[in-house]
Amino acid sequence: MNILIFGASGATGHELVNQALAQGHHVTAFVRNPSKLKIENDKLKVIQGDVVNYPLVESAVKGQDAVLSALGAASAFKYDQSVVDGANNIIKAMETNDVDRLIYMSFVGVKESRNTAGFVIKYIAPKLLSTEITGHEAREKMIKESQLKWTIVRAPTLTNGKHKGQFRSGEDIISKGFTVMISRADVADCMLKQLTDHNFIKKSPSVMY
Repeated sequence: MNILIFGASGATGHELVNQALAQGHHVTAFVRNPSKLKIENDKLKVIQGDVVNYPLVESAVKGQDAVLSALGAASAFKYDQSVVDGANNIIKAMETNDVDRLIYMSFVGVKESRNTAGFVIKYIAPKLLSTEITGHEAREKMIKESQLKWTIVRAPTLTNGKHKGQFRSGEDIISKGFTVMISRADVADCMLKQLTDHNFIKKSPSVMY
């Protein structure tokens, strides 16, 4: 499958690229700084650019079977309008070029799901990470209003832990733990599973251990 990954040079993006290549996909990585992507593979194509550049985004989207996004604000404590604008560009480019499968990584701390994710995310995250949450909610709204076959994967606090390959995912799963964490590797695993599992099309599952 031909897949395009936005935010590929970030920590979660690296996991998406590595695992997608290991599964035999042809991967296009869209990055601001190619030097940060320490991966070489015959099935990997790297495009340098910024998501606010619509022509470049559209060029990258053409011919893809699916698009995955691990985009995030440069700072969790500062609202980043460029990421919101970039998400709008991705949606527009996909709709224009008949590429309809979008898998987007969000945060379980958004208002709709924070009550399912333990004390810290329920009570502390809305205050500490209010700008990050606002950004995710703005992007989720655009995605849900689109014509795409989208899946929004809502993850809790991310770690650099090992790839376990065992996790729960669903719209109704709950964690009563004080803090809720999961490895980026397992979030990437969950996102890539959506390429062939269509149970969550136009749904917003959380992913947790």
